[in-house]
Amino acid sequence: MPIQYYILLALTLFSIGIVGVLTRRNAIIVFMCIELMLNAVNLLLVAFSKMQYNLAFTNNKATVAGSEAQLFVFFIMVVAAAEVSVGLAIIVMMYRNVHSVDVNFLNRLKN
Repeated sequence: MPIQYYILLALTLFSIGIVGVLTRRNAIIVFMCIELMLNAVNLLLVAFSKMQYNLAFTNNKATVAGSEAQLFVFFIMVVAAAEVSVGLAIIVMMYRNVHSVDVNFLNRLKN
């Protein structure tokens, strides 16, 4: 598959995530849109690492080029999993205290 398809898919996913973060008020949906943007970046990293591996493989059959980006994606996924656990805990505590997951309500709590 050509790299342009991966770029188009990642751009679409990232755009959906940005629109969701900027337009939604529900904290859970905003959180899911942030995760969608992270996954779009991971998709691009894996696609480019695969492209780099294919280019290096044509020159040298015993290459490990492109594996660094896939390791980086693994670490991003680990950080995203930790972010999910902390973020959902914050959202649950916010719901327990305020009885709402509306992000705009948090702005009113500043005063």
